[in-house]
Amino acid sequence: MMTQPEAQTSDLDEGDAKEDRHFVTALARGLEVLACFKRGETFLANHEIADRCKLPRSTVSRLTYTLTKLGYLHFVEEVGKYRLGTQLVALSTVALGGLDVRQLARPAMRDLANFSGASVGLAVRDRLSMRYVESQRGPAAISLNIDVGVRMSMVRSSIGRAYIAALTEAERAPLFEELRMLDPLAWPKVKANLEKAIEDQATIGCCCSFGEWQENVSAIALGFRPGGGMPPMAINCGAPTVITSPEFLMEEVRPRLIEMVRRLDGVMGA
Repeated sequence: MMTQPEAQTSDLDEGDAKEDRHFVTALARGLEVLACFKRGETFLANHEIADRCKLPRSTVSRLTYTLTKLGYLHFVEEVGKYRLGTQLVALSTVALGGLDVRQLARPAMRDLANFSGASVGLAVRDRLSMRYVESQRGPAAISLNIDVGVRMSMVRSSIGRAYIAALTEAERAPLFEELRMLDPLAWPKVKANLEKAIEDQATIGCCCSFGEWQENVSAIALGFRPGGGMPPMAINCGAPTVITSPEFLMEEVRPRLIEMVRRLDGVMGA
């Protein structure tokens, strides 16, 4: 049995784009087309892409044609739909290959997963979500279905909160503004939770999410800056509460997580 992560989508903010003369809207729309494919989803038609991206079908037709020519999409005539192309595989391989911190973190993540019986993940920011770039699972029969490529809520998950806690105030301010604009009514409560997470990382050494991402899931996480020009990252450890309790995470796993992340902080150099 595995607990599924939540699916998320994000839309291009046309207002912000029009105010920024350096913003290339056509490029952004093309990337939106590629990003609208969900995990486990193979085929999408032009009208489905248009609905998800909130774009005219004529615009989407030109975008999918161009992306197909470049190999980022592949048109399957038998079903009359598109699937992600092989050029994306090459691109993602190069991108992940540049994240050397994955190789450095993997052995310690595996050890922590085996000790805790939980899932341990390494994630980076993906717009207003977190995207896993490395994952290790413990031996428990019930686990979180967290694999490389999965997106996670930034504001409700421990790993998203830990990422935010690792930012400087100057880095955090524009992110907070984006989150506020996403849902102004919910923002006061969201902001309070994030400020509590920032305080937790400073005082108890990690950020927590006990039943806030999913009701029966507990997780802790810690953000860090790998250095070498790389953006901040975060590592979490979580599992269904029936497998791993909040008390066990805080008392037994937290010191090991802190020590692991301490060794990764700045590991890529200046």
